[in-house]
Amino acid sequence: MEVMSPLKPHPNSPSPTKKLLPFALYALLPIALLRFYFHPFHHLPPNNPTILTKEEEIVYETPCDYTDGRWVHDKMGPLYNGTTCGTIKDGQNCISHGRPDLDYLYWRWRPSQCKLPRFNPNTFLHLLSNKHIAFIGDSMARNQLESLLCMLATASNPNLVYRGGEDNKFRTWHFASHNITISVYWSPFLVKGVEKSKAGPNHNELYVDTVDEKWGSDLDHIDMILLSIGHWFLHPAVYYEGDLVLGCHYCPGLNHTEIGFYDVMRKALKTALKTIIERKGANGNRIDVFLATFSPSHFEGEWNKAGACPKTKPFKEGEKMLEGMDADMRAIEVEEIEAVKVNAEQSEGLRIEMLDVTKLSLMRPDGHPGPYMYPFPFANGVRERVQNDCVHWCLPGPVDTWNQILLEVIRKWSIQSRRKE
Repeated sequence: MEVMSPLKPHPNSPSPTKKLLPFALYALLPIALLRFYFHPFHHLPPNNPTILTKEEEIVYETPCDYTDGRWVHDKMGPLYNGTTCGTIKDGQNCISHGRPDLDYLYWRWRPSQCKLPRFNPNTFLHLLSNKHIAFIGDSMARNQLESLLCMLATASNPNLVYRGGEDNKFRTWHFASHNITISVYWSPFLVKGVEKSKAGPNHNELYVDTVDEKWGSDLDHIDMILLSIGHWFLHPAVYYEGDLVLGCHYCPGLNHTEIGFYDVMRKALKTALKTIIERKGANGNRIDVFLATFSPSHFEGEWNKAGACPKTKPFKEGEKMLEGMDADMRAIEVEEIEAVKVNAEQSEGLRIEMLDVTKLSLMRPDGHPGPYMYPFPFANGVRERVQNDCVHWCLPGPVDTWNQILLEVIRKWSIQSRRKE
């Protein structure tokens, strides 16, 4: 009888590799599932994303009201997440800050009268090749900018080439693959302003007839502008026109007339648009201008008194109406854009459009950082008072839809231009 050595396996017994293989597969399975959850496999964009059939071109030439629609559940989820995109502002990186519910990532906006395709980064990069795009305004402009950078970064790497100002409020990225420059300019009023500070007055000072030259002086080098303002006009301020004081908003103790902020915001928007038209459009220099309409907040309670936004699902149609200040702010912006469109049509190379995101944003009370503006806010137990951010948007999140609509308008413009040639 042959005696087997204890170091030599029996010829009919499975090898150690075969024994370990099932265990290795079981160990890798959870990792693979987690990887798929946070890095889902999306359909690769086509090699030439701008070529459309005649039928598709007709669809794009048909007007679409992107404001009329509803949020529907979408299993595909976002193009990116908080671990794959390195340009998200810390306070909006809700996943990395420990937000436990992830259902807010799986909704998409479905217009009632048309389709809103998934964002295709290659298409955007192709259409904006050799252009300089500037996001100008308040922190909502920055929020939309960072969303766009994250979506584009899935196809091409953005290189930060400039940073300046307090808290890096002025930054510029360059996409070498398509020679695209994208900048953000902090200008919460669009016009010249002095922000309140510990060393200065306890209110903002606005000069409504003078554009903010931090961005105005760079107009010659900008091909597309996205404006976004609103929330900063709610703060206490004194308003000037020339050397004269127009009045103020919430300025007890000062000998100025209270005039609110609606008319002032209108004047500021007029000044900004007029300056763009005069400096660019009137000289025949091509420029595209978008204005993102007011994005409502969702505080339940007062923002500075432990107000929160605890909802975890979108509002259903009819559950939340656009009214009050949200409706008034949007109405001013709509009226001013429609007024300048008449001038834009007479200036060759000047296109102005509204990015009407108020209603679709109003329907997403679940999309804000809330307490997850800070990392793991409940790590040491639930505290009685936790500061919430119910103004800005988690990234990824609903603000990605703004850039989906932006791309569709740009694509429609491109088709119309080709047909004129």
